[in-house]
Amino acid sequence: MPSEFIKSFKKVTEFHGHVCPGSALGYKAAEAGMKELSTERSPDEEIVTIVENDSCAVDAIQVVCGCTMGKGNLIFQDHGKQAYTFFNRQSGKGVRVVLKSTFDVNRLEPKLAPLRKKVSQGTASSPEKKELQKLMSNVVKKILELPSEKIFKVEKVEAELPDRARIYPSIKCAECGDMVSEHRCRVKDGKMVCIPCFDNF
Repeated sequence: MPSEFIKSFKKVTEFHGHVCPGSALGYKAAEAGMKELSTERSPDEEIVTIVENDSCAVDAIQVVCGCTMGKGNLIFQDHGKQAYTFFNRQSGKGVRVVLKSTFDVNRLEPKLAPLRKKVSQGTASSPEKKELQKLMSNVVKKILELPSEKIFKVEKVEAELPDRARIYPSIKCAECGDMVSEHRCRVKDGKMVCIPCFDNF
């Protein structure tokens, strides 16, 4: 897949709100997946992505691949892994892109981890906060310049693709009165209720 078909990292930053190593890793993962599948961004549901974390990387994948929760072609599995599986519905091909255990962002910039810790603990000075932003930008630049194979392990996979997104009717919860998608309702005392009302049973 030629690079001109891949959205720029600038577009990712505009969507995500700031530059960070996480969004850069997501960008590289999406780029690797799209190139391996020889496909372009998904205007509808042509591409399906399974993400195994809820990190900054996922925002980059949404921008590059065109996969979103709203379209039903972004599937979240909370495994806490830097792993992303991309499927092309038209070709039937799939690929799983996993962060290599040998790759460590902190090795790209040894000062990054201790400075991040100080900032997160609220003990960093204003100059140190500015220094962190500079270091983050440098690390992001290094990530974007690295070949994907230095960062990720890429494996072809086969899996049963999820059905295309369906639109379900909404009904009124018998307890709280909120409208809820019919397929998420539960039966409580013979009445249709939402999940929170059911869980409070």
